[in-house]
Formats: sequence, structure tokens, C-alpha cells
Amino acid sequence: MSPALASIIFAIGIAGLFFLDRDKKTRVSIALWIPTAWLFFCASRSVSEWLGMSGTVATDASSVYLDGSPADRAVFAVLEISALIVVISRGRRASPILRRNWVIGLFFLYAALSIAWSDFPFVTLKHWIKGVGDVMMVLIVLTERSVAGAVARLITRLGFVLLPLSMLFIRYYPLLGRRLTLSWTSEPVGVCTQKNGLGELCAILGLGLLWRFRSAYNDREDPNRRRRLLAFGAVLALIVWLLRVSNSLTSICALSMSSAVMLLSARPAFRRNPALVHLLIVAVLASATYATFFQSSGALIKSLGRDPTMSGRTEGWPIMLSIPNNHLVGAGYETFWLGPRLQMSIEAFPGAQISEAHNGYIEMFLILGSIGVALLGIMVATGYRNIIGAYRFAPDISSLRLALFLATVVTGFTEAVFRMNAPTMIIFLLATAAAPWMPQREAPPVVNRLPQAGEEPDGARDEATLSY
Repeated sequence: MSPALASIIFAIGIAGLFFLDRDKKTRVSIALWIPTAWLFFCASRSVSEWLGMSGTVATDASSVYLDGSPADRAVFAVLEISALIVVISRGRRASPILRRNWVIGLFFLYAALSIAWSDFPFVTLKHWIKGVGDVMMVLIVLTERSVAGAVARLITRLGFVLLPLSMLFIRYYPLLGRRLTLSWTSEPVGVCTQKNGLGELCAILGLGLLWRFRSAYNDREDPNRRRRLLAFGAVLALIVWLLRVSNSLTSICALSMSSAVMLLSARPAFRRNPALVHLLIVAVLASATYATFFQSSGALIKSLGRDPTMSGRTEGWPIMLSIPNNHLVGAGYETFWLGPRLQMSIEAFPGAQISEAHNGYIEMFLILGSIGVALLGIMVATGYRNIIGAYRFAPDISSLRLALFLATVVTGFTEAVFRMNAPTMIIFLLATAAAPWMPQREAPPVVNRLPQAGEEPDGARDEATLSY
């Protein structure tokens, strides 16, 4: 099949997916297109790469990181300013969310303070502004009238476009969908820039689409149930194919474990006894931690047909930690891989293009030190508490949040997932944020009565105490 004909068929297929999932009942604002566009570029390629404006060879590994692209800056600036306008216009809904998520605010405040000791303060400032942009995109979703509807629509828009395009690029446009590695082998990257990025994209969207598939399957009264199942099933099959060709072990394991947690945690037994959810999470995290850090012989990883050192990661981490750096406060937000430190890493890993630690927690230690790691730990703990706190009121959406949370934490063992503009970081903030939300309670009906003088109506009081 010629690439031109394949493009036409895939375009029809993408339109068909949206047609099958059409739903007039779910209402979202036009502002949701702002985080959709933001995540589109963060999860795939930059604006300049989509437009073919980026160079293929860089003489200085840090030049792009320092200078960026005018097209990228312009598009992200427009999106961030637009998001700021929307958040300000929704101030009454956004203010309580910001107050309840003071831990996230504290983290970004500390990241802003790192400008004072960064060797590249202007670069730190620019990256911090982009990081705050991630937060504003999350705020737009959380201030929608229907948060669950907004999350579903966001996942659908990204999944129905990026995943079929990835297959199209890999199969019919190898110059776009494949990349030549340093070992002179061709690896599939789809719409992303590396195979691990494609794996993370499949894991995130796979969880969201599996959640939507389960919701459609359980909704026996929906007259459009079959066509929705067809659409979601087709894209889930596509995800399986993409993960097989990309062979991203981390993403395959993260998606498998998180999917099992999402499906099990929504079962009646787990809903009746939330303690089982804690045990399930502990078991999954313990297994992932043991397989990654405590397999000295590498037997488990080797049995899966992979390098026991995880492509040199375990050997490289001690070297990265030995590079001179302030262990208390770090090098500065998103500026470790610049200047003399970048040169040291190039000398330590000759022939490799190093721009991250391939571990989210070590990466945080390098850029923001022990204080940054502590703040990240508090964000993880409070995020988990927020999810569990909403579990008994909204088990369906909470099971998705729990799965996304787990996938990010596990992927962080081998990838730098907590960086600005990383889709995993945006999804992590979206999944763990506490926000006023109005889920349908599964509880005995409350007898209606008129509120007494000075007392809020029952509904208003309940809504103010619920989490996302």
C-alpha cells in the first residue's frame, strides 16, 4: 500500500473513531482544547519538529535546551496565556483547588527559589514558567463542570489521533516513525522522538481508554454501547501492537500492573473494604521495587530477555550521583544537564546522548536536591491520600486515578517522569490533585429538609468536602 493511500485510510479511520464515540450528553467547554493542544505537543513532538523546522544534527547537545525554538516558544506562550485567562475567569472554582493543593504550590515555589543558586538562572526561569503551565492545564480540566467528562474527552481526543498516527508513521513513513540509534539500528518511535516516549504514551492513553471501555461495557442501557466498545477496542488493540513493536519493557510492565489495579479496585470486594486497595498497591510497588533495585543477579529482568543493567541505567546512576553538585538544594530547576556537568556526563558516557538520569527520583535529587526529593515524596503521599479519600464516593473515576498514579510512580524507577512538560508529570498532577467535585454518591438517600438559619444546604456542604 502506498503511503498516500495509507494516509487517506488512516484519516478516514480516525474520523470513524470520533464518529463511533460521538456523545451529545457529555458537555465540555471549548477551553478544554487548550490542555488538549498542550498535551498533544508534550506527549509527541514539539511544534518545530511537526513543522519540520528543527535540525537533524546538533553540534552542541545543550544548544536546543538553552535556546529552544521560536516557534515552540510562540505556541506555548499563546497556550499558557490563554490558560491563564481561563483560570482567572474561573477564579471562584480555581481558588479552592489551589488552596487544597498547597503541597504542589510549595513544590513550585521552591523550584522558583532555585533561580537564586542556579548556574543558568534565566533558563531556570523559562523552564519554571513552562512547569507552571502544566499546572494551569490541570486547573482547566479540574474546573470543568464535569471533571470525569473532561478527562474522558481529553483522553479520547489524544488517543484517537496520536495512536493511529504512530502506526501510520511506523509502517508507511519510516523517516518520521523510526529513529536510527547509536548502535545503527532502527527503533520505532511513532509520533514521539524515542521509543520510551512512545511506550509512556501508550501506557497513559491505554489506561484511559481501558477505563472508557469498561465504562461503556458496564453501561447496558446506552443505545450506543456497541459502537463505543468497537471504537475503544480497536484503539486498545492498536496500543498492544505499538507496545509490541516498541518493546518498551517499563511501559509494558507499568500498563499491565496499573490495568490490573484499576480493574480489581473497582470490584465490589475492594469497594466494601478499601484496606484491600492498600494491600494491592503495596504488593505492586514492592514487586516493582524488588525487580528494579534488589535483583543483584538480574535474573528476573534477564528472564524477560532484557539487559540486567536496564540498558546501563543501574551502572550509570552512581556515576551521575558522583558529579559535583549541591546535594541539599540541587543544581536548579531543570538545569543540571548544562555547562560543566553536561561535559562531565559526556566524558563519563562517551558516545551517549545524556539529557536525563532515567530515574525520576534521582533526576529530582540532581535538580532540586534532598529538599526537592522530600517535597516530591510529600506530593506522592498526599496525592495517594486524595485518591483514597475520594474512593468511597466515586470508585469508578478513582480507580483510573489510582492506576495513573501507580503507572507514574513505577515508570519513575527507570524514566525521568517528573520533569516539566513531561506528559507523565501532567497526568500525575491531574490524578493526584484534590479538588471540589460532585460525584454521584452511592449512599442511602437523605431526607430533604429546609436548612436552619445560618446553615448551608446539605448538598453545598457535601460538595465542599469531597475530593475530585
